[in-house]
Amino acid sequence: MKFLNHISLAAFLISAMVAAPPGRAQSKSEQVESKPSASPPSNAQKNVQAYIDLLRRDVRQEKAEIMGSVMVLSAQDATKFWPIYSEYDAQLAKLNDQRVENIKEYARTYDQMTDEKADELIQKSLAYQKQRAELLAQTYDKVKQALGAVTAARFAQVEHQLLLIIDLQIASSLPIVEQGS
Repeated sequence: MKFLNHISLAAFLISAMVAAPPGRAQSKSEQVESKPSASPPSNAQKNVQAYIDLLRRDVRQEKAEIMGSVMVLSAQDATKFWPIYSEYDAQLAKLNDQRVENIKEYARTYDQMTDEKADELIQKSLAYQKQRAELLAQTYDKVKQALGAVTAARFAQVEHQLLLIIDLQIASSLPIVEQGS
């Protein structure tokens, strides 16, 4: 169950897209203690998903507040920035749904990992990273056109920093694939 809890935490962090204090990596003994099952979702799993969905809404609002405090926009600039940011955030949420599904698949297949499955999961992860970078670049261009390069650079820097922190948190929560797992 601890492995599932770590996966749920990673899924939440992906969904939330907000900075969090560093987590701990899962120990080998925790990996062995619980194995993800292929059975239908239990009530506990459904409750975890409902909790993730509820917190996702609140944390996304908090992330927007962090962005707003760092951006320091005039009222006129804010009317241009926030629609662009909202569109970005909605597209990022869709990408993050793909990432969550990939992590869930990793959890389901962790104990039966094959070369083919490992390659498939990594290819999906790399595709996600590429799509996310392209989305950030597109949004930077939109902000630059609307508000200038300095404001766009501030947005890109803050967003990139938050994404790096989130990526580190997620990576530290997931166990590394073992040889012959």
